[in-house]
Amino acid sequence: MKMKKFVLAAGLAFAMVTNASAALVEGQDYKVLEKPVPQTQADKIEVLEFFGYFCVHCYHLDPVLLKQAKTWPSDTYLRSEHVVWQPEMLGFAKVAAAVNQSGLKYQANPVVFKAIYEQKINLADSATFKKWAAEQKSFDAQQLIAAYDSPANQVAAEKMAKLTEEFKIEGTPIVIVGGKYEVKFNGDWQAGMKTIEGLVEKVRKERGMAAPKKAESKLKSKGAFFAKAANQ
Repeated sequence: MKMKKFVLAAGLAFAMVTNASAALVEGQDYKVLEKPVPQTQADKIEVLEFFGYFCVHCYHLDPVLLKQAKTWPSDTYLRSEHVVWQPEMLGFAKVAAAVNQSGLKYQANPVVFKAIYEQKINLADSATFKKWAAEQKSFDAQQLIAAYDSPANQVAAEKMAKLTEEFKIEGTPIVIVGGKYEVKFNGDWQAGMKTIEGLVEKVRKERGMAAPKKAESKLKSKGAFFAKAANQ
């Protein structure tokens, strides 16, 4: 009986994911980019966000997207690139690059958004950023500052500027899945998360990628193992 319930649950879960992908409508839920954006990890599925710390919509999307990203399986990852429309925005890009390079995105990004968007602190200024960062207690401040001061930081920030220009990023936030599908946010941000999940599955199917490891890791019992084998 337990095995039957497991098989039924697994089948329903698969059907829900498949239906989510099939239900997406081009032009309504997403659009296909004329010029794909190369992924940083070609063997996985990239969810790329072009954003700005100054952007009210990015401010509201960030906690929702970070929470969702924590649930993704091992074949899917989040990439964040700050837009650079004007020379002074390069300072914000350096902060974003430091957050990425330090591995502190989940801890530092909400605090950075609050400082720039809510408190109007000019973190684009190097001295102001370092002073502010050194005072923070919610993440490893020295780790973030070290990333900011690294030679790779300026390179990463300048790359963000080139990406903004090359792919004609004229608004924020823009989320691109698999380098080719741009998400259309209709309604609330949670609805957008469903679109992202559907597009991830769409890309996975198009590439013929194996089922994500995270789903398999839940099969702990012997009964689950045999149920899985029986359905292969």
